[in-house]
Amino acid sequence: MPDAPLRLAVLASGRGSNLQAIIDAITEGRLRAVLAVVISNKAEAPALERARTHGAPAVFLDPKATPGRDAYDAVILEHLRKHDVGLVALAGYMKIVSRVLIDAYANRIMNIHPSLLPAFPGLAAQQQALDWGAKMSGCTVHFVEEGVDTGPIIQQAAVPVLEGDTAASLEARILAQEHRIYPEAIQLFAEGCLTIEGRRVHIR
Repeated sequence: MPDAPLRLAVLASGRGSNLQAIIDAITEGRLRAVLAVVISNKAEAPALERARTHGAPAVFLDPKATPGRDAYDAVILEHLRKHDVGLVALAGYMKIVSRVLIDAYANRIMNIHPSLLPAFPGLAAQQQALDWGAKMSGCTVHFVEEGVDTGPIIQQAAVPVLEGDTAASLEARILAQEHRIYPEAIQLFAEGCLTIEGRRVHIR
């Protein structure tokens, strides 16, 4: 394990429940990391307040202040470098990450998605699972590449789809598993336990 804790950035657009799970894991000693900065594209995102409560820098970056996605991500990159970030975790971040960030942080950006990828990528994954009649759903932590929810899979947790489930009830049960496996996956990265070979992530 490295001498210094992992310096982690979280990009979030909303309530920040996965961010809170990460903060809790850091506070409880289950995740050896420092929350270096939280960045949001939404000024009123509750995730920013969660960061402030934890004592971490909380930064709102207005997408309208830049001419496009690449320019916006270039501004994000400046903040990541300023805070000496080693890993970027997307947590309910509702923007597609461009090559500007992907190239600068190759194999150092993670995302959590509420399905067992490659099934049901994109938005409304829980409703997709219900509409398809799936018997199992779940969540996936994966590295980020240019495609939407297509990066190499790090960790997954299965959640049964129950009779009478709604998108909201399924989401709630999946979210509990997200809160468990996302900090675990980040800790594996922090310990240097992850290697990528093609599409396969090996865990040492």
